[in-house]
Amino acid sequence: MSDQKISRKSYLSKNLGDYPELTDVFGVKYQKVDDLRYGTNPHQTAACYKPLEAPAPIGDLEMLKTGKSGLSQTNLEDISYSLNICKNFNRPACACMKHVNPSGAAVAVGEESVRDVYIKARDGDPRAAFGCVAGFNVEVDQETAIEIMSTFVECVVAPSVTKEALDVFSDHERFKLNRHIRIVKCGDLASLPKTISDRNQVIRTIKVLADGSLIIADPLLSHMGSVNDVKTASAENKKLGYVESTVTASDQQRYDLLTAWYINMNVRSNGIVIVKNGVALAVGTGEQDRVGAVEQAVWKYENKYEGRETISNAVMASDGFFPFYDAVETAQKAGVTAIISPAGSVNDADVIKRANEIGVAIFHAPERIFSHH
Repeated sequence: MSDQKISRKSYLSKNLGDYPELTDVFGVKYQKVDDLRYGTNPHQTAACYKPLEAPAPIGDLEMLKTGKSGLSQTNLEDISYSLNICKNFNRPACACMKHVNPSGAAVAVGEESVRDVYIKARDGDPRAAFGCVAGFNVEVDQETAIEIMSTFVECVVAPSVTKEALDVFSDHERFKLNRHIRIVKCGDLASLPKTISDRNQVIRTIKVLADGSLIIADPLLSHMGSVNDVKTASAENKKLGYVESTVTASDQQRYDLLTAWYINMNVRSNGIVIVKNGVALAVGTGEQDRVGAVEQAVWKYENKYEGRETISNAVMASDGFFPFYDAVETAQKAGVTAIISPAGSVNDADVIKRANEIGVAIFHAPERIFSHH
């Protein structure tokens, strides 16, 4: 093998011809949007396609301001996952994505501005948010743009951006750190499916295995569309009989539980999301054991969170059931007092009983939300 190095530019120009303008995947026709800067890594080529006969709020992205080069696969994945979080809320929401996991996310509470929401999302883990993709479900204004430009952000995506905000993003003399920031306008997020009832026949996930085999699957969507779908947990076994969660949660906690659930759907499992007053205080992700994911989230809060909220009386979402009550105890010691997770463990009754003893409200979601992206 030659030791001669091949530049990324020459590698891409040599290989990009592999991607046709039109393709058909299981009866759905796709049109190529663009050749990407690169795939997941600079030595991997990639191209983006959109469905021809369905709304494509991500495939139809409009570049309002380009950086020094185009978008990569990871940029688009981060854009997609950030919008997949923000789509769920009818209040201003922001998700800061980094390497296809949210470093932080937030939704407005009360009269909070878009800038307030961005700060809450960023400061969930400001170290990880360095170089993130910041996604919004509302228009980005000048005040928010100035805040975004105070730290390094790679890309901003939103349904619209005011002219004054775009002027801020383009002020290279004032904001030299972010002179290559990309500003992207997405389509109507209302066209994205939010719950199982919104599922259509166009959107499928495709996983390519090491030998080229494909797994075609339905997209990950929830049955829960409102706070009314957040149900008190109950279970039974031979030892304890019927056990129900007896600890109450406030209205804000119930809304926070749903918020945490929507965020966690976009976290690599095992996933844990701790939320209070609309802000993700910490995200535990990618752990092989559930209590480890809780410990990771608690550590992140204690060492990386820079917001104003204390973890006392926070809520937590778990993307899978608790095989034992150790994770609940760990969360309670940190300050969590309400938890949502799917049922399914043979120890569900034991977990609920222990939660009642230590003052934690338990809610059962109607599905598991593992995400192995």
